[in-house]
Amino acid sequence: MYTKLQEFLDDWTYESDATLKVLANLTDESLKQSVVPGGRTLGYLAWHLGETIWEMMGRTGMKLYSPDETLEKKSAGNIHNVYKSASDSLIENIKHSWNDETLLMEDDMYGDKWKRGVTLKALITHQIHHRAQMTVLMRQAGLKVPGIYGPSKEEWEAMGMKPPAE
Repeated sequence: MYTKLQEFLDDWTYESDATLKVLANLTDESLKQSVVPGGRTLGYLAWHLGETIWEMMGRTGMKLYSPDETLEKKSAGNIHNVYKSASDSLIENIKHSWNDETLLMEDDMYGDKWKRGVTLKALITHQIHHRAQMTVLMRQAGLKVPGIYGPSKEEWEAMGMKPPAE
């Protein structure tokens, strides 16, 4: 749980930037990639990351950027732009309307009461979880995967080094 707003903002900035790096490597064709037929696709997961920002934070009373419902969800560029707009909207909204005490307030979250500091932590861990799923699908789709918490295979190779093996 976050107890200091600045701690969340610092973490969100890093994690949001990492997500944008992943989204920037998607192609329209790759959005169809799934682990199994009928399973969640890379496009679904990518859209879901942005959608969760305005959906989850809307439960706290925030009015954030959300796209027009007619926006094409099968465009990697649109998904990237929507996510960035939602993330930027979240940062601005929090900076201007929340403070450390706000993090102790409780909201109805999916049938439970969550402190807002818990909600922000859940927002970040949810994003990390799905972003990790996306990197596996990206590998299956033949896309480059950017490093998030260290160099990716391609980044090791670009540095002239052998990626760590098992």
